Amino acid sequence: MSDLLPFLRAWVSDPRRVAAISPSGSALTELMTREVNPQHGPVLELGPGTGVFTRALLARGFDQQDLTLIEAGKDFAHTLANRFPDARVVCMDATRLGKANLYPDHNLGTVISGLPLLSMNARQVMGILGGAFRYARPGGYFYQFTYGPRCPVHPNILNRLGLKATRVGHTMRNVPPSSVYRLSRIDDTWFG
Repeated sequence: MSDLLPFLRAWVSDPRRVAAISPSGSALTELMTREVNPQHGPVLELGPGTGVFTRALLARGFDQQDLTLIEAGKDFAHTLANRFPDARVVCMDATRLGKANLYPDHNLGTVISGLPLLSMNARQVMGILGGAFRYARPGGYFYQFTYGPRCPVHPNILNRLGLKATRVGHTMRNVPPSSVYRLSRIDDTWFG
C-alpha cells in the first residue's frame, strides 16, 4: 500500500510514461519472473517503478549486484537506489539503451520490462528492443507484459529486428488482466 500513492502521483503527472495507476500485483509478478533464475543473469530491468519485479527476482535467488534497474522517473530511481543499494540504478530513458554501454561484454541474460510499449511509437520500441538485444548474449530473453489482447510489439518490428514473441501466460488476477510475452532472437532456442 505504501507504493500506491507515489505510483498514482507519477501516473497523474505523466500517464503515457507510467501507464498504470498502481504497481503490478503478485499474480503478474509471478508470471513475469517464473522462468527466470540466477543462471539467466545478469538482469536488466526496464521501468521498475517501485521495485515489485525487483523484489521477486531477489526472492528467486538473484543478488542485487546482478541487477541493473533503468528508471526514467527521478523519484522512482531515488526510491530504488534506497531500497536496493547494491543494484545498479540508472536514471535514464530506456529508448537510449544502445548508447549507454551498460554491458560491454554483451553478456546480458534477461530483460524484465515494465515499460508501457503500447503507448510508445515504433521508433521508441525499436530503440528499447534494439538496445536490449545489442547487449544480450545468445539465448538472452526479454520479458514484457501487456494489458492488451496480443503482443505489444508489432510483427513488423519483430521481423525487422530478427525477433520472435512467445506468449508465456495470462493472468486475470491482476488489475487490469495481463499477459506476458518472451521475446528472443529468431535463431535462439528456448532453453528454459
